[in-house]
Amino acid sequence: MTPVKKTLIASAAALGALAAVTGPAAAPAAAASDALWLWSDPYEITLAGPSEDGSPAPSQSLTVQISHDNTATTVPAGTLTVDASAVASFAEVTWPANCRPENETTAVCTTPELPGGANAPAARIGLTAKPGATDGNDGYVRYTAQAGGMNAYPGETYVTVNDGPALGLTQAEYRTGMAPGQPFDSSVVLGNQGNRTADRTLLTVFTSRGIRLGMSVPSNCESTNAVTGRTFLCVLDERTAPGSYHSLPLKFRTKDMALFDRVDYSAQPYSEQALAEARAGRAFTPGAGPELNLTSAAAPSDELQPYRSFTVKTVNQADYRLTASTVSGAAGDTVPATVTVHNAGPAWVASLGAGEPAATVDIDIPAGTSVATAPDACWSRSETRYRCSTPIYLTESGKSATRTFPFTLHIDEVIPNATARAALYDDAYEPAVRTFDPDLTNNTATLTVNPSTS
Repeated sequence: MTPVKKTLIASAAALGALAAVTGPAAAPAAAASDALWLWSDPYEITLAGPSEDGSPAPSQSLTVQISHDNTATTVPAGTLTVDASAVASFAEVTWPANCRPENETTAVCTTPELPGGANAPAARIGLTAKPGATDGNDGYVRYTAQAGGMNAYPGETYVTVNDGPALGLTQAEYRTGMAPGQPFDSSVVLGNQGNRTADRTLLTVFTSRGIRLGMSVPSNCESTNAVTGRTFLCVLDERTAPGSYHSLPLKFRTKDMALFDRVDYSAQPYSEQALAEARAGRAFTPGAGPELNLTSAAAPSDELQPYRSFTVKTVNQADYRLTASTVSGAAGDTVPATVTVHNAGPAWVASLGAGEPAATVDIDIPAGTSVATAPDACWSRSETRYRCSTPIYLTESGKSATRTFPFTLHIDEVIPNATARAALYDDAYEPAVRTFDPDLTNNTATLTVNPSTS
């Protein structure tokens, strides 16, 4: 199968020869600083044929999204051209009201006006496997767009036919303003959009370090711990027929160290191979609590996806503290010097979504010295300043709460009491460090070479 492919398409203003700007000879000035983008949701589609009970194949929606970069300008309505001829042999295409079919497989759609930096659905296209479609049929839906004097580079979405169960889950509510130790219910609906029954379901749940399960680990689940959180694997014995829906009770509680956390959850048909792959060689501990069971539910209003996640933001604090070493040496010596950032808690800090450093430190180099070696996590901004970054998380305790940046300094000349400043970049991270750190006064430190003895 062709791998999932996310297509980001830029305008000629951004990609030059890849796409030519159309329209007047002189495009609006804003277009020169703008770019038009297209992508599809989902990035690929798997269609199911007729169900095992003979009922018609279910329809799925392919949504083509359009956006632009310039936040200061509005892009007028434009056109999206969609070509579904490569899937016409096995899929029926249903065009939305904003699309004008040119034939059975091609249409031109009107795209909406886009305010500064906005994105919007350009077209929601229905796809249904034809009665004669066979397992493994595949092809691409291709599209491009034009708006505001910009052409989008052609994009495509992979479509295939697969007979079997297709399990999906609804989206749980994103949580904000939580308190440490607060319980919350994130029950979701599990459904089967495929054309075959799933005899059993493998549910995978990951709770980051600041979140715990709001109940004992069920006896049909097993779990394993890591620094960043805990993974649960649950085998659900209820059969899930095509078109059926079940309520899945998921209960959680924030911990004392919660701040920026997330929960990931996914479902797939159970098999021994799927379970082994989910374990990935890690040791899991069986649960002993009441079994986690599915109960029948009504069809949800929102769409189902096999993988979901949601963030949990807790009102809490994390006190970052910065220290730097004091060293001595003669001219010509090389000496070790360190700057250390430490999270004193009570919360851990993690950028599990964006993958940004949990802390960024700017380090000035003392006069009379030069850097002989710098750590891999640091880079030079000038001859006398380095910027260093921690991993994407700093725990509230233990080894992972501290990150040290070891430099080797060459003493070019002895300057008594040569000092330089190291400082946390308090406006880095999202949200900024200053929004959760209760004491910014300990976010600076002094690196000293050859301190005065008087």
